[in-house]
Amino acid sequence: MKVVVLAGGKSNEREVSMTSGSKIANALISRGHQVLLMDLLEGLSDCADFDTAYEKYQTDHYDYQVSKKVPNFEDCPNKEIGDHVLEICGGADITFFALHGGIGENGKLQAIFDIYGIKYTGSDYQSSLLAMDKLIAKELMRFHEIPTADWSVVYDAEKTDSIQLPAVVKPIDSGSSIGVSIVEDEQALKTAIEEAIKYSNNSKILIEEKIVGREFSVGVLGEQVLPAIELIPKSGFYDYQNKYQKGLTEEIVPAKIEDYLAEQMGQLALKTHKMLDLSVCSRTDFIIDKYNNLFVIEVNSLPGMTPNSLLPQEAEAVGIEFEELCETIVQESLKKYE
Repeated sequence: MKVVVLAGGKSNEREVSMTSGSKIANALISRGHQVLLMDLLEGLSDCADFDTAYEKYQTDHYDYQVSKKVPNFEDCPNKEIGDHVLEICGGADITFFALHGGIGENGKLQAIFDIYGIKYTGSDYQSSLLAMDKLIAKELMRFHEIPTADWSVVYDAEKTDSIQLPAVVKPIDSGSSIGVSIVEDEQALKTAIEEAIKYSNNSKILIEEKIVGREFSVGVLGEQVLPAIELIPKSGFYDYQNKYQKGLTEEIVPAKIEDYLAEQMGQLALKTHKMLDLSVCSRTDFIIDKYNNLFVIEVNSLPGMTPNSLLPQEAEAVGIEFEELCETIVQESLKKYE
């Protein structure tokens, strides 16, 4: 098949996405596909169709490493989609979304591809929107009796009198723990809100009750629930650097946890996946407190596929190698168009 792996883009998670994209591209190349890795933000100015682009830029191996710094986009304030991206993707059999954050994960790009009749991997625009907006997702969880931490919403750092501390501060619509802080006092709270606003597209900041406990994640692939993975950062919490820099977090899969808790997490992950009407794959993050109460933290509609990513590790634990995982995502996604 002709496959475009679309990565990068104008997102705070650009670096993660480019690394995911290179790994996915290499896996699909090994499966015999014609694969073109393309940056959503840059596109290709010198090629206007897939065949021309593939002939010019084809390679047998891509490589990209996550930088320690979060990118900024001051030089391209009004640009979201690069040159000829839609034309090139439209000439492929399917586009593999290796995108994280921004229009690649909040449903906007999915909606554009639907309008142009371009096939892509993962969930549709409505489900992507629901999963990416942490406030909407939590409200739906609460309505469907899926346990999640209590929360409130603020728009600036001035109206915080009613906030219970300690708390977790996070942008409503960002991922990879970018802009997330755990705060213990009022001054830290104000500073954290100001920091989170930098990474929010709508200035809404979510303030969650801090749940102290063990961190886990559970993936769903098609209708299959993958084994839980436990995340044990060597310091702090599972933030951007602990997620993507090697050696900073111990990841144990299958998680060493009581069978009934692993089963409960799997059931909740699948329930959340279906509640948001997600398809193909997702990953749900959990915290279990000292009383073995489970709390869903958030849901990822486009799980990371970097060398350190969780979904590939969970799949490997049940015998699904990375190349097969990428192929499965492609085949499951094509079922949407049958």
